[in-house]
Amino acid sequence: MYIRGLEVETIIGIYDWERVTPQRLVVDLEMAWDISDAARSEDIDAALNYKSVSDRLIEHIEASRCQLIETLAEQLAQLVMSEFSVPWVCLELNKPGAVPAARTVGVRIERGSLA
Repeated sequence: MYIRGLEVETIIGIYDWERVTPQRLVVDLEMAWDISDAARSEDIDAALNYKSVSDRLIEHIEASRCQLIETLAEQLAQLVMSEFSVPWVCLELNKPGAVPAARTVGVRIERGSLA
């Protein structure tokens, strides 16, 4: 299961201007999830609801006031794993515009286990 290109504005950064000016972050998230029960039953309760995951990520990011994207990425990975019982995530958190000469900069982390 994946969510790509989730855009959220928040306060993030270490510089004084970043502490008062919201910036856009972009989240790409892959999650290990066995879809076989949902596919067999077509029961949403057996599926990993990507809208619920997206809404929760947006809520957390908008409320956060982290200085580093590394901190926020770790928080998001742990949130998804704990609140949605996901055993493995690969999360990329991008900060477009942070380096004028680059399209985006960010971090990519993998947490949990596929086994």
